[in-house]
Amino acid sequence: MANALARAGRSIWRGAKRTATASAVAAATAGTWGLLEAQAYTLRRRTVLLDGAQAGNPTSAGRTLRILHLSDSHLLGWQHRRAAWIEELAATEPDLVVLTGDLIASPAALTPLFSSLSPFAGTAGTFVFGSNDYYLPQPKNPLSYLAANTTPQASENEKRAEQPWQELQSGLEAFGWHDLTNQRAHLDIGNWSLDAVGVDDPHLDRDEYPLPLGDSPQGSPQCGTPYTPAPQQVVGTTPDGATYLRIGLTHAPYKRILDAMTADGCALVFAGHTHGGQICLPGAGALVTNCDLEREYASGLFQWPPTGKGVMHGDGTVPTGTERRPTAWVNVSAGLGTSPFAPMRIACRPEAVLLDLAVI
Repeated sequence: MANALARAGRSIWRGAKRTATASAVAAATAGTWGLLEAQAYTLRRRTVLLDGAQAGNPTSAGRTLRILHLSDSHLLGWQHRRAAWIEELAATEPDLVVLTGDLIASPAALTPLFSSLSPFAGTAGTFVFGSNDYYLPQPKNPLSYLAANTTPQASENEKRAEQPWQELQSGLEAFGWHDLTNQRAHLDIGNWSLDAVGVDDPHLDRDEYPLPLGDSPQGSPQCGTPYTPAPQQVVGTTPDGATYLRIGLTHAPYKRILDAMTADGCALVFAGHTHGGQICLPGAGALVTNCDLEREYASGLFQWPPTGKGVMHGDGTVPTGTERRPTAWVNVSAGLGTSPFAPMRIACRPEAVLLDLAVI
């Protein structure tokens, strides 16, 4: 009897040892995968088609506007490969550069960031900031990223050291780019007339949606072109024949911001913050979004509000018996980096997005 018990005990021990070894190997494999994938920078290409006839200018067919969307680079001073990859994106020759925050992870990143962006100087640009542009990242349990975190986190930053965000702001403005921190701006780019609106980081509860153009004093930073589209008009044509569009920028794509920008007539909204989930299950997608969006919207191009009752379909048609409401295309970038204290990505490659607007 004793021998049988001893043999059973040894068998259980060997099984537990094999399980522990297999778990350790799996964890090491996942960790290596995550570290390597975090360096696998990818350029995503997306297209949004606009109806020139619907805009009142059928002759505008064939016009294109190329937008480079960069977000969440979380750059450190020594990450020269990431900075060089950003610099190489100048070869895509965008008409507009859009930055949606969390650009730096340390003060030492300012010089390499500006160097990587310098080839874009003279190209039209807009930007907003995220929490890591204002405050230094703090050590934390990497697994805490997987916890649902859907509410703004203003209070958690009160004791964090500040980043040199004023230098970051002035450096980007030196490229001729517009700071859309709770502001509006107007950009004329070729035969495109763009109104742009942005908010400060909603994840820090710093967003204050700017007044509509018609409610802003003449000469204020919020005052844009005299052209005002018809109510609920998303795409239009200015008196001189330019294709009119309103775009929105936010770091974190909280629903209240997407709702506000859609109601404001934005045809296209850019956001980051989510890291695409950062740790995803192959075939299942993101586990979290770090905001109040559902996991299916962790990254990619989608319409907001989601298609349904009372909302236009993607082809511009309206469900029978429902009211026509505006929708916006939303581009959420999975971003280029990670927190220095959680430097892995799994099934979620770091990305920049090249989005072509085309009039058909």
